[in-house]
Amino acid sequence: MTSDKTAAHTPRSRPTQPVLWHAGAVLSALMAFASISTDFYLPAMPEMAKDLTAAPGRIELTISGYLIGISLGQLFWGPISDRVGRRLPVAIGIVLFIIGSSGCGLAQSVSSIIAWRVIQAIGAAASIVLSRAMVRDLYDGDRAAQVMSLLMAVMTISPLIAPNAGALIVSHSSWRMIFALLVVIGLVTLVALFTLPETLPSRREGASSKGAVLSELGAAMLDYGRLLKSRAVMSHALVCGFYYFGMFAYVAGSPFVFIDYHQLPPSFYGLIFTTCVVGITIGNLINSRLVMRIGRLTSLRAGSVGACLFGLWLAISAWSDLGGALGFFVPMFLFVSCTGLILPNALSGALESSTNDAGAISALCGAIQYGGGIFGSGLVGLCADGTAWPLGLLLALSGVGTLGFSLLLEREG
Repeated sequence: MTSDKTAAHTPRSRPTQPVLWHAGAVLSALMAFASISTDFYLPAMPEMAKDLTAAPGRIELTISGYLIGISLGQLFWGPISDRVGRRLPVAIGIVLFIIGSSGCGLAQSVSSIIAWRVIQAIGAAASIVLSRAMVRDLYDGDRAAQVMSLLMAVMTISPLIAPNAGALIVSHSSWRMIFALLVVIGLVTLVALFTLPETLPSRREGASSKGAVLSELGAAMLDYGRLLKSRAVMSHALVCGFYYFGMFAYVAGSPFVFIDYHQLPPSFYGLIFTTCVVGITIGNLINSRLVMRIGRLTSLRAGSVGACLFGLWLAISAWSDLGGALGFFVPMFLFVSCTGLILPNALSGALESSTNDAGAISALCGAIQYGGGIFGSGLVGLCADGTAWPLGLLLALSGVGTLGFSLLLEREG
């Protein structure tokens, strides 16, 4: 039997691949659908609210609707792809993304945008969840974690570009042009997808015959019952969920902390956001090297310890207001930078738990991950009191929960 160390450094037997940079570029684009779908229009939200005469707080529900769609969508696409292959579900998902983006651009009310955002998110979910499954199809063990880190490092370029590009578009045109650009991105990605081979090593026979897909869907949903009972899968998934609880609290709450509470100009907040994205990229690049030396679980645990310590530091800073905006920014930056050590290792660890259910596992992890984001972004709004304290407290809770489940994995290790 091949040792874990050998398996971790050897790609599995697979179909003929395009060159690595090509595959990496397409997979990175697929993984980036989650961020570009929201980051592009963040600078346009005030104009959207004014143009559509939205009530206060109403336009923020377009983000919540997107998170709900992306969580539920992943539960659908993952197990289906384990039966019919990866490319077809991704292609259908991109088409739905294009339709949803078109609907958002043509919408005349916030309610319509929320509905179209759900459709857009369900489509984007296929690209997000199945790009991770495609990495699992091709690589095992620490090598899978390394490749996941490299892809995430490339993927984080989009949050660097998207908000600034969105602001540029809004300053020279209508917010509707942002969604038109998303349609173009969807079309280009759809064409690029078909330059990749099918990565699923072996499809189940009869999965594409008449009427078989519906019966397979019913059987696929039963897979979740078994996965929910898997301690290895759920512990990794809950690490993702607790950490994303904090990450989306940061996304939703940090603009108000820095712009409203600390009275920084919006352009300066853009610099803060960009700096945090650079931190995530650096974390991913560090992990891509570190994981091959100390192993996936140790690297995950190191990131979780960091998230816990920096989250507690952030809560203390928020409570005391020591150091002002800079005193809040430093631990927040460090907390966010732990993403590169936590998510790639947690996701690849969950996917390693089974060789036959990569799509379903990726979907379940994604649903729990973004489900945590729904609670984090919602609670930071509900708990808002005009200070930085609610955000600091939620990030501290996120770090403690992330560390707790990573230690549970350590005991299993």
